[in-house]
Amino acid sequence: MCNGDEPTDPGTERPGAAIEDEAIARADAPLAAVVEKPRAETAIESLRAEGVYDDSRRVREARERRDARPVDGTTESIAAAEDRDRVALPITEPPTETRVLEVVRQLEPEFRTRDLADLLAERGWGDDDLERAPGSWAVVGSVVLVSIPENCPDETEVAEALLELHGEADSVLADEGIENDGAAGTYREPRTRLLAGESDTETIHTEHGTRYGLDPATVMFSPGNQAERARMGEICTEGERVFDMFAGIGYFTLPMARSGAQVTATEINPTAFRYLLENAVLNDVSDRVDAYMTDCRDLASEVEADRVVMGYYGSDDGGETRADEAHEFLDHALEALVSGGVVHYHEATPESRLWERPEGRLEAAAETAGRSLEVLERQRVKSHSAGVEHVVLDVQVY
Repeated sequence: MCNGDEPTDPGTERPGAAIEDEAIARADAPLAAVVEKPRAETAIESLRAEGVYDDSRRVREARERRDARPVDGTTESIAAAEDRDRVALPITEPPTETRVLEVVRQLEPEFRTRDLADLLAERGWGDDDLERAPGSWAVVGSVVLVSIPENCPDETEVAEALLELHGEADSVLADEGIENDGAAGTYREPRTRLLAGESDTETIHTEHGTRYGLDPATVMFSPGNQAERARMGEICTEGERVFDMFAGIGYFTLPMARSGAQVTATEINPTAFRYLLENAVLNDVSDRVDAYMTDCRDLASEVEADRVVMGYYGSDDGGETRADEAHEFLDHALEALVSGGVVHYHEATPESRLWERPEGRLEAAAETAGRSLEVLERQRVKSHSAGVEHVVLDVQVY
């Protein structure tokens, strides 16, 4: 016994002990920042940049008030606490640069101790079943894109587990590649199926501060190109004139315009073009983006560009608008490029022909145009398919 305290009956609580214990728990409980759900991804990126995002815990809906307390010690709930449009993002300390609705303490935090295999095992999957589960997936805004193996035991259970794993996501789509036939092939439309969650898959995806509004069910978006999109934003300088020949929803246009470049962007897919216009406004760069829903070849002769981005490769069976191979656009790219300008040429190249084939095509196009070139950089963007690499070459042309 200390300080004259009497022994405590194990079955009897001291007066006020529960209140004291709760107060201690509140003081030690980890923090979470409450934000509007549509802003979740943007806020997460900002919190990461500040160095205060806690990856050890899961994102939770803010309406789960039973385990959250404001950090000021009050017991008042957040306004509209039952609103499903708010989420609690785990943080290590209150942010100073990221806008949040409130910072709370989580008395019952949910730690990321489980992965997809754990969640499927809890649903009764055995070792053989788990070997046939997806090994990777991508989160685009509030949508999870996953390629389902042909022998997957239960794609619905996989999708439900992915929603549980990613608390910020609302929908799961099966990613079944890109259309290659007819108009859909010309427009490079994605093939997807809704597996779980909300049927409205329109979302806002944020990368390095650039916001992309899109619907992954209707327009193409490659998460594997993230580093290249960021590089294009870093490589541009204020006032540069850029010609983005295959702009899509603004994959490269937006980060370049945010860096101060004046971008002429062309796109033939009407759905992608609509998102391109909306995304220019969303990123406050509409004054630096001149967008045209037209074939880039029809505009090349009217453009004088310091930099040309050719972020397209592939073919379609009809050839209605796009040529069979990306290199067939090179003469139009050089037509728009001023002397001393740089072209960023993308290609899907067999490993056995790196870097000979893309460089040979660039040299042939330059020779035809009576120009010379210098290869500045070679980049592997991602694996395209077995034995084939998606590459980009930065080439200065005189």
